[in-house]
Amino acid sequence: MNSYFNQLGRAVAARWKQTNFSLEAFPEIAGAILREQPPAKKVNLAALIKDFLLNDDQPAQSQSGFGQPELIVYEDPRFYIQVLFWFEGTTQIHQHEFSGAFHVMTGTSIHSEFAFENVQPVTAHFRVGDLRMKEIELLETGRTVPIVSGNHHIHSLFHMDTPSLTVVIRTHSDPGTGPQFTYLPPHLAVDPFYTDALTARRTQLLDGLERLEDPSYATRIREMIAELDFERGFFILQNGVDYLRSLGEWTGLWNQFRQKHGKLANYVAPTLDEILWRDRLIGLRGSITDVAHRFFLALLLNAPDRASVLGLVGTRGEKVPVNAVMRWAEELSETSEYGTLILDAEFPARLKIPWDEQLPVFLAVLRHFLQGKSADLKVADRWIRQIELKKIRAALAASSLRALVS
Repeated sequence: MNSYFNQLGRAVAARWKQTNFSLEAFPEIAGAILREQPPAKKVNLAALIKDFLLNDDQPAQSQSGFGQPELIVYEDPRFYIQVLFWFEGTTQIHQHEFSGAFHVMTGTSIHSEFAFENVQPVTAHFRVGDLRMKEIELLETGRTVPIVSGNHHIHSLFHMDTPSLTVVIRTHSDPGTGPQFTYLPPHLAVDPFYTDALTARRTQLLDGLERLEDPSYATRIREMIAELDFERGFFILQNGVDYLRSLGEWTGLWNQFRQKHGKLANYVAPTLDEILWRDRLIGLRGSITDVAHRFFLALLLNAPDRASVLGLVGTRGEKVPVNAVMRWAEELSETSEYGTLILDAEFPARLKIPWDEQLPVFLAVLRHFLQGKSADLKVADRWIRQIELKKIRAALAASSLRALVS
C-alpha cells in the first residue's frame, strides 16, 4: 500500500473525527488536507503504478466504470481515496451523491459549474428544466476543488492532457442527495444509474435494424412513439435522431412526438440538437493532433461565449487572445474550388464570391464579430455590397465556432 496515501487517509480521518464526522464539514477538511499535502508534489507516478501492479497489499477495488481506470488507494468505513486516470477529454455534466474534494495531480482541465433552474420532475429518474453555466475556469496541476453532494454542485471536467490524473477524497454516499443526475444541456436531467432494461434492449434491436438498413426502421419508431411515455420516447428519439435525419424521416416523427407531448416536447428539440453538435465537435477534435488546435477545440466545446473563450486563451499564456484564435482559425481552414471551410463552418456559396477570395473575407468577418464588431473590415470592402454579415454570422453560429460569434 502506498505510504503517502495511507498517511493522507489517516490525517483526514483524524481531522474529521474532531467534527463528529459532520458531512457538512467534510469537503473543507478533504480540500484543506489536499492543499497541505498536495499529491501533485508528493506522489511519484511511476512508483505508484509499479506498487499497484506488483504489491497485493491494496485496498479492495470497486466495480465502478468511473476513471480510465480508477485506483482505490485508501479505504475507511466512512470515506476512501481514489486516483482517477483520464485518457479521453470529457466527463459529462453531473452532480454527486457523495462529498469531498478533488485535486489535479497531473494535467490541465477545463472546469465548468452549472445551475439547473425551473425544474419540473417527469419521473423519479428524469427531469426537465434550464441548465445555466455559472462559471468556467482552467484548472492547472496542483489545484484542489471541493465536492458538495446534491444539486448545489453541478459541474463538468474536460481533461486537456493525456493522461490527466485526479486524486479524489470522497465519502461513500451521502444520504438523501440522490439521484446522481447527469445533465444533457440545455434542458434535461437523467439518472444514469437507473436501468430500463426493456428500453435498452429495444434500442439495441433498433440499432440492428439500422445496420441492416431495414426499410421498416422509421415505421417501427413511429409506432413506438404512439405508444411510449415521454421518458422512453425521448431515449428512442435520442438513439435514432442522426439516422432518421439521414433517411429524411425526422421532421414527421418529431411532429408526431411534439403533438403527443405538448409543452414537454419543447425541452427535447434543443437538447437533441446540442447532443448532435457536441458529438460532431468531439469527432473533429479526435481527428486533430496539434496541441494548440486541440486546446482551441476543447474551448469551443466547453465555453459558452467569446468572452469565456478569450479569457481561457489568455490564461494559457497568449498575450493577445484574439490574435491566437484567428491564427488557429486560419490554420484550421481549407479552401478549394468547392468552397471554403473553417473547421465545419462553410462559407455561404450563395454570396457568389470567387472561391480563392473567400477565406480572407471569412476571416475578416470572424474577427469583426470576435472583437465585438470593432475590427477593420477593409479586407472585405470590395465585396461589402454583396456581403450580408448576418448570413456569414449564421454560417459561423451553426458550426463548432458558434461561441466566437455569440
